[in-house]
This record gives sequence, C-alpha cells and structure tokens, in this order.
Amino acid sequence: MDFMTGKSVIFSAPSGAGKTTIVKQLLQRPELRLEFSISACSRPPRIDEQHGKDYYFLDIIEFRKKIAAGEFVEWEEVYQDNYYGTLKSELTRIWNKDNIVVFDVDVKGGMNLKQIFDKNTLAIYVMPPSVKELEHRLRTRGTESEDKIQQRLTRADYELSLASNFDVKIVNDDLKMSVERAYNEINNFIN
Repeated sequence: MDFMTGKSVIFSAPSGAGKTTIVKQLLQRPELRLEFSISACSRPPRIDEQHGKDYYFLDIIEFRKKIAAGEFVEWEEVYQDNYYGTLKSELTRIWNKDNIVVFDVDVKGGMNLKQIFDKNTLAIYVMPPSVKELEHRLRTRGTESEDKIQQRLTRADYELSLASNFDVKIVNDDLKMSVERAYNEINNFIN
C-alpha cells in the first residue's frame, strides 16, 4: 500500500482523561485491525522501555538526519535536543498489513495529524466529565508532583477549548460506554 493511502484513527485528550486506557482496550478487538503507531524519540530509553516496542530510540544526530531526509510525517522538538516524531516507515509497515494506524497523541499533535491525513483519518477527542474529575484522576494516579498537576490542569483548560477541531467527542464518564462509543465510531469509519 502506498504511503498516505491507509486509514488512521487519532486519539487525543488532556492528560488524565483516559484516552490511553480506551486505546488499550480497543487494540484488543481484532476485528477493528488496529495497530499502535510507535513514535521515534531522541531521548534514551527508560529502564522498562524497549526499542521498537515503546519507541524507536534514535540519537540526536540520527534523528536530525531523518528530518533532513524527509523520513517523518511529523516531528517536534519538545525540549531542546529532545525530539519526538512519526516515521513514514512506521505507517507504511502498518498499512502494508492492511491494518489501521492508531495514534495516541497530545491535542496539538492530534490536530497536526488530522490536517496531514484529512479524510483518511478519524480524530477522536476524549473529554473528562469535568475539570474537577480530571484533577481527581491526576491526583489518584500518584505519579506527579503538585507542580506537574497544576501544569497539566492549566494546559487542560486550553486543550479543552480545542475539542471542536476533532471529528468525534467522547465524554469519558463511564469507561465501558466510552470504549463502546469509540468502537462504534471506528467501525463505521473503516467499513
């Protein structure tokens, strides 16, 4: 299959809304033929991360060479010398198996990918039931400092204002219902 002719599904949400949990459950539904797009990054792997499973880990020089060669669909320098991006070869690999690419990305990344893939993609925005519930979820995780939680909440206000840029909005107040709604939307899109 040629590059850019396959279908894709984008999931975006403020941190803590539950998009990754929904994506993981949908990946267990073989009839959808979904396959997760593995991003490339220029940072070293963490202890529990594997090259080709969690990320494609590239050093800065290799990442920049791939940028110059036009090998990325999209990329971003998140922090100085800390790059993340989607390799064209990753998408081709998935589409060659007649699978649907799934992106689990931040809101800005989701909007960028939606522009790139246009009608060949379904962009799903997962919303928390409320900002108060989002804060509760972030605190319950117990993985972040108070400063990080406040940063995520401030960012969430902005990201929630961008929900109208997506094809489908799912309020994740009941996980099972949210997964089923996403399943139905994807099923309609691919069939």
